[in-house]
Amino acid sequence: MDAGRTASVETGQCRDGASVETGLAPSEVAMDVEVYLKRIRYQAPPAIDRPSASLLRSLHRAHLFTVPFENLDIHLGRKIICDEARILHKIVNEHRGGFCYELNGAFAALLRALGFRVTLLSARVARADDSYGPEFDHLTLRVDLEEPWLADVGFGEGFLEPLRLDSGTEQAQNGRVYRLTSRPTPNLTTDRGFGLEVMVEGKWKSEYAFSLQPREFSEFAGICHYHQTSPESHFTRQRICSLATPDGRVTLSDNKLIETHQDSRQETLLSGDQEWRSKLSELFGVIL
Repeated sequence: MDAGRTASVETGQCRDGASVETGLAPSEVAMDVEVYLKRIRYQAPPAIDRPSASLLRSLHRAHLFTVPFENLDIHLGRKIICDEARILHKIVNEHRGGFCYELNGAFAALLRALGFRVTLLSARVARADDSYGPEFDHLTLRVDLEEPWLADVGFGEGFLEPLRLDSGTEQAQNGRVYRLTSRPTPNLTTDRGFGLEVMVEGKWKSEYAFSLQPREFSEFAGICHYHQTSPESHFTRQRICSLATPDGRVTLSDNKLIETHQDSRQETLLSGDQEWRSKLSELFGVIL
């Protein structure tokens, strides 16, 4: 893609009725696949004309190990817009991360450029009181190969490899067990609903609920705006940058560095902004 190009702009509606910007439809945005693959340190040349489950798994893991889940632009006062060209430039050229709309939006663009069939799905994130957030609370992905898969590189501490889009089957990976459960949807005749759950301390914990209704990127603009502006959004309350590792996770949560390795967890309080920026560069490759 041309990093300097200017995208045309559409408008969407946020929760309070205000108009928000959205960008080009995904099919209108060109991208440089080789540069993106270099960004996620994907070494083996992919068979671009032959998408496969093994290639999807490799790309999914590579993305999670190199592109952090972060909300730093929100705390810098920089607007995040559901515009594929801007998001690709931020993640690929500026070596940044993002939250779900950015990470899964960019990953969907990469997969499509490699020949995968990708559908954007709306998910509602589970809350502590067992209720769920609004529609478009989270962006996740369906990828169709010989069988359908759920891919998600934008849910923080989520699954490292795609899950088979099949209800009832327990799927183990990296010491964790996930399952998808069937859920009712408003339109039972044309849609299927699923709940994503993970086993935590012997009990199933709900992560999010979603349906298979195809969505457009612009439909997420309103809630994207809400999450970066509302004092009720957890994204406005805490500055975070987090990256998966093969055996755990490394996270900057405000001025606290959290490192997990399998069953061990270490927390370090940073001295101030200078050390925070140093760790941001050293551990995540992010320079603001």
